[in-house]
Amino acid sequence: MKNYLFTLTALSLLGYSLNTPAADPSVVAKVDRNLWQAPINTPDSFDKASRAAILEYIIALGNRGKLSDTDMKAAFNIKTVNRASVTQWLNKELALSLRNYQNAAKNCTNDDWTCVGTVTSTAHLLTQADNLASKIPPNLSAWHTNLAQFSRAYVAEQLRLAALFPNISSEIDFFNSNEWNGDNFTDRQFLLTFDDGPTQAQGNTDDTLAMLTANQKSAVFFVLGENLHNRINKTNADRVATLYKNQCVANHGWEHQSHAKWANWQDSIQRTQTLITSTLSTGNALPLFRPPYGQRQADSGAFFQQQGLQVALWNLDSQDWNKQVNSDHILNRMLTLMLIKRHGVLLFHDVHPKAKAALPLLFNEVGNAVEWRNCHSL
Repeated sequence: MKNYLFTLTALSLLGYSLNTPAADPSVVAKVDRNLWQAPINTPDSFDKASRAAILEYIIALGNRGKLSDTDMKAAFNIKTVNRASVTQWLNKELALSLRNYQNAAKNCTNDDWTCVGTVTSTAHLLTQADNLASKIPPNLSAWHTNLAQFSRAYVAEQLRLAALFPNISSEIDFFNSNEWNGDNFTDRQFLLTFDDGPTQAQGNTDDTLAMLTANQKSAVFFVLGENLHNRINKTNADRVATLYKNQCVANHGWEHQSHAKWANWQDSIQRTQTLITSTLSTGNALPLFRPPYGQRQADSGAFFQQQGLQVALWNLDSQDWNKQVNSDHILNRMLTLMLIKRHGVLLFHDVHPKAKAALPLLFNEVGNAVEWRNCHSL
């Protein structure tokens, strides 16, 4: 990989150190949830932690004006930057953050440092967030530093996707109104999703399903047609239907290839959908397609509508496929993103073992502060 000289300003804003390969998209934002030093398992306690996290996050968003196209090209090792896409994403996140803070502030009290008064615009919220440092209790100084680093790194992850869109499509934006990602869910409402399964019998898919049953949760499993076909052949269709009986199954394509570049992408979707509907009951098979890597063709909307499918993306990425993260990293990351985003679709992979270890702890930590959507209600 070609070496670049980066400006200290660009690197610090993006959350990278001089020893980090900033161009590497596998650099993952990490955080230590324990530095908050308070539970988040009730609506009130969740809201307070959420207000604090949103204020830190919006500071990172506000600093986007200090990043030039040259900074981003160097930091992300990309040749061009779609400035319009970057601006659109940033404006969307600022607007969402304003709405999220307003929702989190409904139970504010005058003696709470996370309460900055009535905010009616993103500019006002940015101004209030900039004054946050002087109000943070001394015992939370480590939390402040850690979450600021996480926010910068997470914004960098998302900015890279925005800079590349639509030349490289992803979950960062939509092509049409038939696509969704959870941004419009009700406040404090979340949906669990898993990609790439099923595994072989008695593998991680089975363990993940057992974990969800034990915790009385449901999820959408976006299966690969090839994996589903192999599982059916090695057991039978009835056993596979029984395996997913309390859950929901949707389409992830036949193979894990980019459906933006694959010549057979339409056949991939149709074959997989036929297999799903012939194996699962109507109540368990959802008319959804999740493109591998989030990549699909910009003009594919008419095809999906013809097939009666919606493109289901996500807005909280666990990165559980990444070798840089373990189950505790995933727990920390997803709890923090839930505080910042306050609603949405969580992305995991049931072919990997990390989510099945992290999720029971996550369910316990958020307690009754959030609502987990029943996949059958989609």
